[in-house]
Formats: sequence, structure tokens, C-alpha cells
Amino acid sequence: MTTATGTLPRSASLIQDFLDVDRIRDDFPILHHPVRGGRALVYLDNAATTQKPRQVIDRIVRYYSEENSNVHRGVHYLSEVATDAYEKARTTVKRFIGASDEKEIVFTRGTTEGINLVAQSWGRKNVGAGDEILITAIEHHSNIVPWQLLCEEKGARLRVAPVNDSGELVLEEFARLLTPRTKLVAFGHASNALGTINPIRKMIGLAHAAGAVVLIDGAQGVPHLHIDVRDLDCDFYAFSGHKVYGPTGTGVLYGKEAILDAMPPWQGGGDMILSVSFEKTTYNALPYKFEAGTPNIEGVVGLAAALDYVSAIGIDAIATHEQDLLHYATKRLLAVEGVRIIGTAAEKASVISFVLEGVHPHDIGTILDQEGIAIRTGHHCAQPLMMRFNVPATARASFAMYNTREEADALIVGLQKVMELFR
Repeated sequence: MTTATGTLPRSASLIQDFLDVDRIRDDFPILHHPVRGGRALVYLDNAATTQKPRQVIDRIVRYYSEENSNVHRGVHYLSEVATDAYEKARTTVKRFIGASDEKEIVFTRGTTEGINLVAQSWGRKNVGAGDEILITAIEHHSNIVPWQLLCEEKGARLRVAPVNDSGELVLEEFARLLTPRTKLVAFGHASNALGTINPIRKMIGLAHAAGAVVLIDGAQGVPHLHIDVRDLDCDFYAFSGHKVYGPTGTGVLYGKEAILDAMPPWQGGGDMILSVSFEKTTYNALPYKFEAGTPNIEGVVGLAAALDYVSAIGIDAIATHEQDLLHYATKRLLAVEGVRIIGTAAEKASVISFVLEGVHPHDIGTILDQEGIAIRTGHHCAQPLMMRFNVPATARASFAMYNTREEADALIVGLQKVMELFR
């Protein structure tokens, strides 16, 4: 059974035992559109963004066709309908991640904005000169740069916990770096570049024992793992809608109510206020204090539709299916001469980064694209991690619920064509 710590099933057999993949694929229109002169699309770039099911697309169309209005401000029918849909989406998110109350769900543009919100609001208030913020060596740039900016502004210090050659956190070093000066610890639930799933329950416990607040970058956690923020006892958890079959430009920051309530607003404007005068402004209650301006209403209702879709299929079944693909594709890749996988952690999400001897990753991606196979190449917004493994970039194949073993086979055939061209 999948748990919030990232423990994943190891006994996957045939994919069809867990998911009706053909039926799921029918829900995703883009998977049936040919590319590159009529080739079937093999989409293996899910860590960058997932495709959207018809249920999400139709929900957005219905919003614009039947419900479009601004929320929270109108007394007319359409505003009431739009507000109801928007707030019901908040309830959907609360239920999906196990939060205590809708007040703890702040809608954002994505994980990046959620992390920056915490840095600029909680961080500016609570971090001072000589304090420390602890991250890990496998973080996405979005969980590095905001803390660098805050440390530079406040005279604080950014500490980095190392990873071993498998891409796993060195937990002893992580614990050693926690000191009374550590104000905040921020780390990814799972690495977008390597797939490594961090032992987040242990990490949260160690951080709290040191008196630090904990933020989890859940961009790669929510699509693959069951999340229960109360069980985890994290202080903040941020994720993006587009990674979990929802619209781009949507996301969520979960925060414990008491912590959010004590934080100052980040952005000023409409809807985050109760009253404004030139002498004094009174701020709105949670979560609206952090939602200035007209929100991405259609995106939020689309995100709710995506989470309902995932819930209906079952995150445990999705995780089992993805693990089957991960282990199958890994075994096949390791049999390809010249392939080296970067990131071999025991616990991984369905992400495989690799290099091919004598071939630049960008060339791999370009040639595979001509075969209709979409992968990601580059540093994956994790340049310090690439430096750690002494590679300029990797090729990355990442799997989702609608992928199949046949698509993993297509990747291998495509790589063989790459090798033939570079012999």
C-alpha cells in the first residue's frame, strides 16, 4: 500500500491487474493525436507536466459556457454560482490532502509561488541574521532560489544536506546540520530530476525536534503518492495542479492554520482585505488574506475536477501501475549498451534520468522526438544536482497512469536508433 512517506508496492504484476489503461487513455484526447507526420505520440514527459483528461477539459469549458463571473464580490446569480464552484474546489483539495480545514488551503499559481509566498511572508517575519535554512542537494531551483534571496536579504545562511551516489539523502548529515539556528527546513517529497522519494516522515520529525518549521515541495509527491498532511505533521505543503492532470497556472499551498494566521500578507489588492482607508487597512480572514486579486477561477475548478478524477481511479492503483512501469523500463534500459541511469534510490517515483555514452542528452531528445517519443532533456531545473553527479544534463523519461509497457518498449527501440546514428 502507498503511504504518505513514499512506501510503494513492490509486487506489481501485469498492468491490467490494477488499471484499465485503455479506458484511461480514452479519457485523454491528446494521446490520440498523431505527431511528426502521423506518428503515434509516446508521451514520457510527465514530470514536466501531465496531460489533461476530458473531464478536466469539459469542466473548464462548462465554467466559461455557463458560470463565468468573478467570485466573492457579486450578488447576482453567476457570481454566486462561480463562488460556489470555487469554494467547493477548496473543499476538494482539503479532502484530497487530508487538511483539517478549508482555511488551510491557499490557491496559488503553482508550487513555485507557494514556496515564494512562504519565503516572503513567513520568512521575512521569522528569519534573521545568523539564522539558517536547511535544504537538500536534490532540490528544484524553485526550492533553492527563494531561500537564497531570503538569506541574502536577512543575513541568514543556507545549508545543504548531501545525497549519496544513488541520489538518496544522507540522513545522518541531514540530522547533523540541524541546529538551534535552523529556522526552516525545506525539501522535496520526490525529486523531479531523479525520482528519489525522500524519507519525509523521519525528516519532519528530526526538523521539529530541532525546533524548525518544515515546508515540503510536493510537486512530484501529489501525482504519485497518497498525501495526508495531518498525518505527516508538516507545517507547509505546496504542489502544482498541472503535475496532477490539472490546468497550468494552478497550485495549492497548505499551511497549518495557526502558522498561516500569524503570517502577514504577501501581495496587496482586492479580496485580501476587509476594509481599506488611507490611514489603515484591515486584512481578510484565512485563506483569503493570501489570495489578492481575481484568481484563476476556471483553473481552480479544473484542478478540482482533476483531483476528483485521480480519486475515482485511486492513487494506490495509480502508484502500483507506475511502479510496474518504472521497474520494467529500468530493467530494459540497463540492458542497453552505453546507458547509465543517474539516480538509483531504493524508493523512487516513476522517473528515470539517464545518459548515453557519447551522445548529448539534447541529441537523444531530438532524435526520439522524430519517432514521436517525448522525453525531457537538460538540467531539469536542478543544476546543482547535475554538478553533484558530474553531468551537464540528462535525458529523463517519466511515466504516468496512462503510459504502458509498450511505450517503454518504444523508448528502447528509439534509443537503439540513436545509437545507430552515433556509431
